[in-house]
Amino acid sequence: MTDDELSSRPLPTADDVAAIAGVSRWTVTRAFKNNASISEKTRAKVMAAAEELGYAPDLLASSLASERSNLVAVLVDDFNNPHKLVMLERLTTAMRSAGLDTLLVNTLGSEDAQHALRNATQRRVDAAVLIGVNFDDSILHAALGARRVKKLILFARASDHPETISICVDDVAAMREITDYVIDKGYRRPLFLAGPDTRSAHVFRKETFVAHWQSRFDVTPEVLSVGSYDPRRAFETIERNLTSRRAYPDVIVCENDALAIGAMDALRHALGLRVPDDIAVTGFDDVPLAANRVYDLTTYRQPMTAMAEALVEVVLNRSDGSGLCQFGGRLVPRHSA
Repeated sequence: MTDDELSSRPLPTADDVAAIAGVSRWTVTRAFKNNASISEKTRAKVMAAAEELGYAPDLLASSLASERSNLVAVLVDDFNNPHKLVMLERLTTAMRSAGLDTLLVNTLGSEDAQHALRNATQRRVDAAVLIGVNFDDSILHAALGARRVKKLILFARASDHPETISICVDDVAAMREITDYVIDKGYRRPLFLAGPDTRSAHVFRKETFVAHWQSRFDVTPEVLSVGSYDPRRAFETIERNLTSRRAYPDVIVCENDALAIGAMDALRHALGLRVPDDIAVTGFDDVPLAANRVYDLTTYRQPMTAMAEALVEVVLNRSDGSGLCQFGGRLVPRHSA
């Protein structure tokens, strides 16, 4: 049979599968539903018939007939940050295990975020998950005001918007632990390297470090900001700011590992300094590259699997989403500090 003949054949239906399997059409429908009441023997007969015919249920039609699509939109805006790949791996694994599919949307910056969110939610998703920094109040208000989003979830960031759900680590507790570690190691001239200063999708690491250091020494530590969580921009920021200095900080505390990796590269390859002998470095997230011998980065590991599983519980209406910004991770000391 030619390709044209194959493409012109009508698509197999549930009735066709039912005829071959010797069951009712409704049994075929139940066989493709998670946790449906059907014996394994009958399900196997239906699946064998479906495979023989090349049948697959119409998910769009099923979602129109029910209140659920089992589809979650995940919007990401900064793929330069290697931790985003870890988040996506854990999220998609947890969701697929629960029978949820993912619509991945790469937003192209703050100007595109609202348009991308609107397009994603027009596809009858059960929830929209925001991972990134370019989701401000205007975007959240627009999405929620249009009532296109059943659940709007910020993952790995906190929001005080009353109609959003935040799932994140306890940044305050984590940053206090890092600050105490740096102090206990004897460092006294810190530089904090911060990422973008966002309000609606926020991490509280810079504020916590500054406040905790002030409470211990009555001195405000120096802070530098990088416009994005991009190792290249962190490299440029550290090179530009430290090149002409007579006195260096003794430790650079970074808001995340992407910034820390860029900072370490700048110290070694642009300034000719040793880590940690001349300047120590800490990060946050524990991306896979942090454990590489090239960096051996002291960092803080977020419980991404537990956070992803909590998100699934929210999407499936098994949790109301309260109290999900108190996850605790753990400090991972390595050679960089």
